[in-house]
Amino acid sequence: MGTVAQQQQQLRFRAICLCLLIVGSCYVSQSQADEHNHKYNDREEVVLWMNTVGPYHNRQETYAYFSLPFCSGGKSSISHYHETLSEALQGVELEFSGYEMDFKTDVQRSTICMVTLADESVKAFTYAVMNEYWYQMYIDGLPIWGKVGERDERDGKYYIFTHKRFDIGYNGQQIVDITLTTDGREELKPGSQINFSYEVNWKPTKVEFKNRFDKYLDPNFFQHRIHWFSIFNSFMMVIFLVGLVSMILMRTLRKDYARYSKDEEVDDMERDLGDEYGWKQVHGDVFRSPPHTLLFSALVGAGYQLISVVFCVIMFAIVGELYTERGSMLSTAIFVYAATSPINGYFGGSLYARLGGRLWIRQMLVSAFTVPVAVCGTAFLINFIAIGYHASRAIPFGTMVAVTCICLFVILPLTLVGTVVGRNLDGQPDFPCRVNAVPRPIPEKKWYMEPLIIVLLGGVLPFGSIFIEMYFIFTSFWAYKIYYVYGFMLLVFTILTIVTVCVTIVCTYFLLNAEDYRWQWTSFMAAGSTSIYVYAYSFYYFFFKTKMFGLFQTAFYFGYMALFSGALGIICGTVGYVGTNLFVRKIYSNVKID
Repeated sequence: MGTVAQQQQQLRFRAICLCLLIVGSCYVSQSQADEHNHKYNDREEVVLWMNTVGPYHNRQETYAYFSLPFCSGGKSSISHYHETLSEALQGVELEFSGYEMDFKTDVQRSTICMVTLADESVKAFTYAVMNEYWYQMYIDGLPIWGKVGERDERDGKYYIFTHKRFDIGYNGQQIVDITLTTDGREELKPGSQINFSYEVNWKPTKVEFKNRFDKYLDPNFFQHRIHWFSIFNSFMMVIFLVGLVSMILMRTLRKDYARYSKDEEVDDMERDLGDEYGWKQVHGDVFRSPPHTLLFSALVGAGYQLISVVFCVIMFAIVGELYTERGSMLSTAIFVYAATSPINGYFGGSLYARLGGRLWIRQMLVSAFTVPVAVCGTAFLINFIAIGYHASRAIPFGTMVAVTCICLFVILPLTLVGTVVGRNLDGQPDFPCRVNAVPRPIPEKKWYMEPLIIVLLGGVLPFGSIFIEMYFIFTSFWAYKIYYVYGFMLLVFTILTIVTVCVTIVCTYFLLNAEDYRWQWTSFMAAGSTSIYVYAYSFYYFFFKTKMFGLFQTAFYFGYMALFSGALGIICGTVGYVGTNLFVRKIYSNVKID
């Protein structure tokens, strides 16, 4: 009986596997050629997606394509489009055009529909033409842009383009090139008959599929000699700063060590009568826990995570060319941020434990939600404006729920795991000097040695090493440029890291030499003040390099630039603190302390 039962179970298992195989093969046969794998058979359907329309100078102020009184084609259904989380966050609203398109099948000039313009339609189209509205479409993942209409400078009348001609290049079974030409000017006036039409021409080409995005790139802009000069200039700054820090470490500290060694040879009475000064005098307070330890450790933990995210995303972009797939960059950033949550918990939790913190659960919560709350809070406020404008950038409620679930059920547990591991493996204090029970009074010093002045000046050189690269990044995000030189970005990020460490070490040395032991927050804020200059530069870029207008675009720009600057400040602050911490530990471990 047991053998028979086993045979029956094996037969059931084989039957289930066979069913799954049949279902899978049917699925593959149905989807073997479409826009997801970018391969088509002859005469197979090719989908034209209508995305958004909006002012040319306000790239983020976009609306659904059919929010203007355009008409769709006769075909009314489509079955294989699935919006991703990143597309929803970016305001991508793909709607089926209804145009009949088949692979390698030309379409002669065909009427989409005939429309009699009512007063409301004329007003909508006129407003769009007046504000230079452009629309975006997609075919096989390739973006296409077209102009709604134009104003005739001679008679001052407004015209709309009614005809779209698609010239599509193919190589084998793959689409590699698309060119859109619009013509058929029709004057916008109430009661006029508008004939919307399109045509499709297929042409073979030798362009390879892997190079089909090259036409969207602008090497003359991104690889301009100014870009190379900025890298060279930053590299020379790195050499100068490394030399300056080396001089401090090798010459100045050597003199300090010699002076302190000489002080050890005198007796106590002479030492009391002598004029002792310098960083050795604060050895009993230099490792004292900074104020607001919980917030400090949470920011450092978040900084470690953001550094990991930036590095991983840049490497993925270099290797995988993420700019070629719609929404892939944001999807990768979200995934990497969630996956690196244990790094946040480990470094933030271990630092908090070494500084003597006891409220570790509260610290873990602050560390886990500092960045997500800032991002979601800013997006939530901008979302109100987007809803008022009926813009496509309005984030759907379901997407908000999905992001909340990621924070609660992925980021939070992983941060908890990292915090527990960090507290147990690296949470014991290991300072080279003991901390005095009573804090030492901080003597008066020159005004330029005050922590506030050091903080404000500390971000000047790091900003100077990246401000030209900021122009290219801003232009790619706020204008119609695709950023693809991620090797440049990795090099600039490395230079920024080195410059930040060198500057904060110099600032901390001067602070400690003035017998001020408040170096933890000072080093973090001095490096983090780079964000102040980046945000100030964003004002210059907005008013002098763009033609943005309107409440929505202005709020979107300054809101997300504040987030970008804040994240950069946390990254630079963490880099500055970590480098300075190693420096401080090194100098105090090499001197004899009574």
